[in-house]
Amino acid sequence: MPKQSFRERFLAQRKSLPEEQRESLSCAIQQKFVASQLFARAGCLALYSAIHNEVMTDTVASHALQQGKQLAYPRTRGKSLEFVAISSLTELAPGAFGVLEPAIGDAISWAALELIVVPGVAFDRAGHRLGYGRGFYDRALAFCGKSCERVGFAYDFQLVPALPLIEEHDRTVSMLMTEKETINFT
Repeated sequence: MPKQSFRERFLAQRKSLPEEQRESLSCAIQQKFVASQLFARAGCLALYSAIHNEVMTDTVASHALQQGKQLAYPRTRGKSLEFVAISSLTELAPGAFGVLEPAIGDAISWAALELIVVPGVAFDRAGHRLGYGRGFYDRALAFCGKSCERVGFAYDFQLVPALPLIEEHDRTVSMLMTEKETINFT
């Protein structure tokens, strides 16, 4: 199946999730993550602002801020993402593509990021991810240091045995969390 058809199939399935189910599944994934050693160890982490029925990240953000962790969100700059530290979710405003991003502030260094939570349209059992097709996260993950954990958040139905057409520029995640599974790829 071509990549675009695959993407459309999973986006339609995710879009059809009832709000109550999306919130329940998102809550389960986030609770599992904040209870993990990975979250406990991370002093500086980056989250995404959920759109189009993606797994939400607001619970993780609240826990990170309460625990005094440095929390960053992506901001688009041309065809790239930079990550900007915030101290409150009220610092996020609609940016490119209508996605909430830091309205002000300077980018933090890539070396400072210990963990980045990554959205995706679909993931496979080898750690590959399929995004929206613009390559923002693939380019960003290329800059992350080897010690930076890359954690995908997805609903269980977004996990497939193998994704079609993996390309050289496609980046993998080191871990995937769904409401049913946690898969460590390292």
